[in-house]
Amino acid sequence: MSSDPRSAGNNTAHPRTTPAALTRAADLFGDSLAVADGDDRITYAQLLERVRLVARALAAKGVEPGDRVALWAPNTHHWIEAALAAHYIGAAIVPINTRYTGHEALELIQRTQAKALVAPEKFLGFDRLAELIEAAGPEGLPDLGLIVRAPAMGGALRNGLEVTVPALPYGEVVDWHALGIAAEAVDQATVDARAAAVDPDDLCDILFTSGTTGKSKGVLTAHRQSMGIADAWAECAEITSDDNYLVTNPLFHTFGYKAGMLVCVLHGATMVPMAVFDVPALMDIVARERITVFPGVPTMYQSILDHPDRDKLDMTSLRVAITGAAAVPVPLVEKMQNELNFDAVLTAYGQTEAVVVTMCRTDDDPVTVSTSSGRAIPGMEVRLGDKNEILVRGDNVMLGYLDDPESTAKTIDADGWLHTGDVGTLDERGYLDITDRLKDMYTSGGFNVYPAEIENELARMDEVAESAVVGVPDERLGEVGRAFIVVRRGHTLSEDDVLAYCREHLANFKNPRSVRFVDVLPRNASGKVLKNELRALD
Repeated sequence: MSSDPRSAGNNTAHPRTTPAALTRAADLFGDSLAVADGDDRITYAQLLERVRLVARALAAKGVEPGDRVALWAPNTHHWIEAALAAHYIGAAIVPINTRYTGHEALELIQRTQAKALVAPEKFLGFDRLAELIEAAGPEGLPDLGLIVRAPAMGGALRNGLEVTVPALPYGEVVDWHALGIAAEAVDQATVDARAAAVDPDDLCDILFTSGTTGKSKGVLTAHRQSMGIADAWAECAEITSDDNYLVTNPLFHTFGYKAGMLVCVLHGATMVPMAVFDVPALMDIVARERITVFPGVPTMYQSILDHPDRDKLDMTSLRVAITGAAAVPVPLVEKMQNELNFDAVLTAYGQTEAVVVTMCRTDDDPVTVSTSSGRAIPGMEVRLGDKNEILVRGDNVMLGYLDDPESTAKTIDADGWLHTGDVGTLDERGYLDITDRLKDMYTSGGFNVYPAEIENELARMDEVAESAVVGVPDERLGEVGRAFIVVRRGHTLSEDDVLAYCREHLANFKNPRSVRFVDVLPRNASGKVLKNELRALD
């Protein structure tokens, strides 16, 4: 077998594994900038060498092909290098939402039996690692043998002295800056051989998406599928090596990871990761880095349009905007093109189980962009089933759910159609319009929120007899949660009590923003809560 990763699954026009894509990028675009992360400027040749170094360190600490490496970190070059390094030695990655509490992250690490975790010292003022350790207790993470502590922002990988870190009850802790020392135990040929052995059908990642049962589901995806999505996305958006690609969407999400990082690696574009969304900082990055591709949610673009200092910065480099997760009004599309100078504004539709299903094209008019989510991307089929449910089929549909064959069989039928749970219409051109949801899920600030998760958490409160959560309109975030609660007899409860409890136990985007107390929840004859009636209440 060849020890060149470029030969791994590279029987088509583009590589079908991330190690093959990375080595190809280093060959074709070696001197081009791969990552612009503040003061860290990394070419594709340098990115390959950094990834190889981290890969050697992971291998030295016992990470084997088929193992899982959890990434609980913000958008910096560390996430990019760690993810590609895990793939380079045949491991699968488990991206974790940076807003998750220690309890929420613990569940995912336990369920995937992750052997290693990459997490920053602090992020957004929280010591998430300390939260995790407290939630796990002395015996809660028996499979986790390695914790790599990365700084939350900046900091280049170097062969430096090992720093002192607090003693932990399990596993070994290695500071990011000391990975070079750990790497010395494994030679380059060993990890290159492991990269070459990665097969297109090998597991690439496990991304968790919440389910209506309240328990999150781990979506299993192969390398060929992750790369296939990146290739189709790039084709629709016409991405080239000349593009500077702003990655504001979280790398733990498919939008930032597969429709961002992997797109850039596949086509030699420059990744510009942004760890925290801030409008003035974002505008400055667009101007300074000459951003050409800017994917995001509609509220991001509206925030820039509304900012008083917008005209003080040169943002004429903008070429393509790609958005989703919420409706995009025609006037907003027109303003983005006329006032922000975008040549094209694209909308897209997908879910973690298929990542991207439909997408607009660069020559679509503003009305099409505003009133549809585009047409099927290359390699995907879309049709409507019973009750106009959107059904999807293609090579990039997930392998299945982690340890859940029953849910997999319910979601993907015998003919290979993925049942999305969303309702829509298809016009004569094949353009899809999302009209409703069969599920109760709502979208808040670009994040999918499943009420069952919140309701299950509220049920842990002694004062709560019953609860139901619905999404209600919000000018800034699109939708936010509102909890309707029946208080247990003999108890008292205030809105502040409920919101404080949720802030402690749930990620911020899941927290309800308001609470209404009711005597009973409206139900139909079969006992199902009538959430449409709740939405209609003030």
